[in-house]
Amino acid sequence: MSTIVCPEHPSPVADAEALRKACQGWGTDEKAIISIIGRRNATQRKLIRQAYEDLYQEDLLKRLESELSGDFEKAVYRWILDPEDRDAVLLNVAMKQTPIDYRVIVEISCISSPEELLAIKRAYQIRYKHSLEEDLAQHTTGDIRKACNNFILFSKFLVGLVSIYRYKGEEINAKLANSEADILHKAVAQKAFNHEDVIRIITTRSKAQVLATLNHYKDDHGSSVTKHLRDDPCSEDYLSAVRTAIRCINDHHKYYEKIIRHALNKPGTDEDSLTRVVVTRAEKDLKEIKELYHKRNSVSLDHAVSKDISGDYKAFLLTLLGNEID
Repeated sequence: MSTIVCPEHPSPVADAEALRKACQGWGTDEKAIISIIGRRNATQRKLIRQAYEDLYQEDLLKRLESELSGDFEKAVYRWILDPEDRDAVLLNVAMKQTPIDYRVIVEISCISSPEELLAIKRAYQIRYKHSLEEDLAQHTTGDIRKACNNFILFSKFLVGLVSIYRYKGEEINAKLANSEADILHKAVAQKAFNHEDVIRIITTRSKAQVLATLNHYKDDHGSSVTKHLRDDPCSEDYLSAVRTAIRCINDHHKYYEKIIRHALNKPGTDEDSLTRVVVTRAEKDLKEIKELYHKRNSVSLDHAVSKDISGDYKAFLLTLLGNEID
């Protein structure tokens, strides 16, 4: 469930005027910006941007970029974008990291619905004038860092994840799940992690079918396949990406809770990861992620965030988490 607390029937024009006022004068009224932007859903934010442009012939995003800074500016910028455009930006930024941040690519491709992923790919092509698959292939094969790193396999797996339009239904083929569980186990036993069938099973089957296969594997072999997909230094990046994909498909709430926990527990907060999860899940299932975090860590996520970060960035994330501004 969403954590966003929206007022009933807000006026986009009134919101645009209030944001204009908050950005004028000697100092920016960050509290006013947070109270408006942080409490509007995607449709409302889009209407505000249009109203602002109609009233002032100026892009609200560019104005906010010039007024804000740091992690606060980045969080506001990503929040105010249309969801599919936001994910397109996240994918592009992830590809430009050194090394590539494959977690972002895997989570967006595996957790998004087929329709959402298609919209993200369209938004990506409009914004960057290249297909997502084209840029991803370039960034994952253009720089072979070490001879033993299997970048071709790594690239093939990631491109496969973003290319496929998975079947969305819940129907499963139990016989197929059993046979593909055996295929995975054979690949693990022979350390044939580069087996074509491993990539095919994870990247093309419906989420329900993949889950059925994983359950068969665990029932038959007493352990999850992710525990066995390790200990091959020549395919480290690839195997880590496969494990991440499996975790995202299996239980994305658990996956996101772990991302947040690690972001907050690191020496020096991982603000990029924290921002990404809060901003992308606030309108979807952040409430479930918060509940899981509390259960796992015996402390509320609100309290953990409040303790770990500060300033306007803290106030904005707490607003997206469903809190009132003091």
